[in-house]
Amino acid sequence: MGWLSSTQQGLFTMADDLEQQPQGWLSSWLPAWRPTSMSQLKNVEARILQCLQNKFLARYVSLPNQNKIWTVTVSPELKDRTPLVMVHGFGGGVGLWILNMDSLSARRTVHTFDLLGFGRSSRPTFPRDPEGAEDEFVISIETWRETMGIPNMILLGHSLGGFLATSYSIKYPERVKHLILVDPWGFPLRPTDPSEIRAPPTWLKAVASVLGRSNPLAVLRVAGPWGPGLVQRFRPDFKRKFADFFEDDTISEYIYHCNAQNPSGETAFKAMMESFGWARRPMLERIHLIRKDVPITMIYGANTWIDTSTGKKVKLQRPDSYVQDLEIEGASHHVYADQPHIFNAMVEEICDSVD
Repeated sequence: MGWLSSTQQGLFTMADDLEQQPQGWLSSWLPAWRPTSMSQLKNVEARILQCLQNKFLARYVSLPNQNKIWTVTVSPELKDRTPLVMVHGFGGGVGLWILNMDSLSARRTVHTFDLLGFGRSSRPTFPRDPEGAEDEFVISIETWRETMGIPNMILLGHSLGGFLATSYSIKYPERVKHLILVDPWGFPLRPTDPSEIRAPPTWLKAVASVLGRSNPLAVLRVAGPWGPGLVQRFRPDFKRKFADFFEDDTISEYIYHCNAQNPSGETAFKAMMESFGWARRPMLERIHLIRKDVPITMIYGANTWIDTSTGKKVKLQRPDSYVQDLEIEGASHHVYADQPHIFNAMVEEICDSVD
């Protein structure tokens, strides 16, 4: 069971501070139609974090602009090594790292947080242009780092988190000892030849066909009481991925409650994407801007729908820099959950190369 002091229990109750208040008759009616709340998200996340064996601290980090970033720090007592900071992907949250946090925090502190606009963090209104939305994310990460007092870090990002971690490394290279990109979204330019596009997973095509130009996960909110069932129907694989920890629908519930709230970060992601698999501002066009002395490791699932040739292209763009391109067999896009033992060992080795 995870370690939780009385102070931390108090910090957990702070989640109620971010409960969204309905405004107007339509907003008052929607919560009853949509069976979710920040309190429910807090409760299901607490069930997940109870699986942690190492000491951990969970709390809100308040930024100067009044936004709050929900943060979970594992092994905070290990101060001799560079901390690992893990940034989740689209629609995710700190709870999805549960298969990794104990292992990766055995010899160093691990920080995970809910991106601004996702999970239990504040859900502000983002700029509607792709550059403005991206900058808002990156500034929030840097302000979070300053507030946390982290001088530098090993920065790991999955999917959208990989895109944002790269953008962060362009602006703040002095803070990044090693950049680890796990199946990163938004790198390649969209091919003009349709035959060059990898087929997206079935669930993604189904959601896209239903939603058209709506926010990517609007179907969960529109579906009301049927929303939790949709997560289980479209993503039954998540239950299998976390079966060693949960035999019930805990992970499906967590994903639902993360994404049935006000679509703040989701709207920002929509502004940044051309279509679900492509970014309006592809990162391959900018990866050369990262300072040459920042080492980069890219980890892909062998069965992912993401374009894995990106790793080789990054190597070509950074001939005088360290770029490693790795692939994990038997893993798809969610590499960290598909093959957690191999993934953890790989990341630990990278971290040990730093200190």
